[in-house]
Amino acid sequence: MAITNLISFDRHEAQASRAHIAASLAGAKHTSYWLDTDRRPAPKSALHDGIDTDLLVVGGGYTGLWTALQAKERDPQREVVLLEGQRIGWAASGRNGGFCEASLVHGETNGENHLPKENALLARLGAQNLDELQETVERYNMDVDFTRDGVLNVATEAHQIEWVRGEADAEGVEVLDAEGTRAVINSPGFLAGAWDKESSALVHPAKLAWELARVCTELGVKIYEHTQVAELVEDGATMRALTADGQVTAKHVALATNVFPSLLKRHRAHVIPVYDYALMTQPLTEQQRAAIGWDPMVGLADMNNRFHYARPTIDEQGGFRILYGGYDAVYHFGGKVRSSYDTNQETFDKLAAHFFGSFPELSDVKFSHAWGGAIDTCSRFFSFFDLTHGGKVAYCAGFTGLGVGATRFGGKVMLDLLSGATTQLTELELVRTKPIPFPPEPAAWVGVKLMTSHLVKADRNEGKRSAFLKLMDKIGMGFDS
Repeated sequence: MAITNLISFDRHEAQASRAHIAASLAGAKHTSYWLDTDRRPAPKSALHDGIDTDLLVVGGGYTGLWTALQAKERDPQREVVLLEGQRIGWAASGRNGGFCEASLVHGETNGENHLPKENALLARLGAQNLDELQETVERYNMDVDFTRDGVLNVATEAHQIEWVRGEADAEGVEVLDAEGTRAVINSPGFLAGAWDKESSALVHPAKLAWELARVCTELGVKIYEHTQVAELVEDGATMRALTADGQVTAKHVALATNVFPSLLKRHRAHVIPVYDYALMTQPLTEQQRAAIGWDPMVGLADMNNRFHYARPTIDEQGGFRILYGGYDAVYHFGGKVRSSYDTNQETFDKLAAHFFGSFPELSDVKFSHAWGGAIDTCSRFFSFFDLTHGGKVAYCAGFTGLGVGATRFGGKVMLDLLSGATTQLTELELVRTKPIPFPPEPAAWVGVKLMTSHLVKADRNEGKRSAFLKLMDKIGMGFDS
């Protein structure tokens, strides 16, 4: 491939040594770094009986755990049961980058495109949600490595410098030139930066799931792992959740299955699994750390359609590591969630090339982990809700990679819906509307491929969106975060 007329990350790939990339990834474990620890809590028992409860929560990721926790905070006497098909936090909640964002709508531009009348209110509610999340972490002494130094959004192409300057009037954002940006995180490819110091935090994602489960248990929530719900049946004034070796009869049910097929078929066309991938470095040496800077525990993202995200973390031995992920978003024909999709060597190679191109001072670094996982993606790129069976069953999904913080808000909404009361949250257009469903195959696969190709072209054309992307924006299936 020619090296001219390409964006920076294309050039990084073209200039990379295949032998160097292979050597850097040779020892990487294909499992989530966050889950690969002896400190993972012991498994909880499965359900082997029939039980009754006031509220049943299906799903042991962030959405389900936040729903259960907030249910007990609202009414400590309420009986709450949570069923998880495998292990707490084993899926997206234990594999993400740990970016805990205030945004509920995947960025201001995306929110303005979909919910212009409500966008300002949702921004305030999102900021409130992040503040309350932090307060909850502190109140329960949750060991989740929570830091709130913000996120640095960097320009890696010349035309993006104006985008950075456009953030100058945004509250809590410091605009930096190339020198100022590199003083925070040293990369010759960073041309400018917008440091949002208020609306983003970092967490250890798996610890957040495990600590939520701990607090839930202490508040009286009964949690069962390895208990997959096969069917949901209405039985008069209650619902029955049938499992392989038992059942739960509940007055209300909150479905928090996210990327996995909903127990209610009406939701399945609204969510597709899109696979995201990440690398984790081995601990940096003192010299490497000095070369890169990165003294504040700030998150990092670039401004391309196919964007990267990166963040520092301190390991159990005190070592400084860097997570680097994103860029490729892979949809597989048929829309299945399969463990075989968690590994993608082509994407791992790309990410390594982009990492070394961005941080040439770290050329000797090797990666300890390389993994992937499925994101519950909907066409508007933020959560949607439903209430069925006469108000007995609530559903929430579609966070599209921004669920670390927004799932708490999602759980709050589901509890309001199940209460039967009219509240500020139940009246939101966000809650009352649904995203456009995805078409059946092969149209879904063709559509995703077409959208991806046009986003790539836009990145290579100074961010200018094609007529096709503008049409998708207009009908509500566009994306610009």
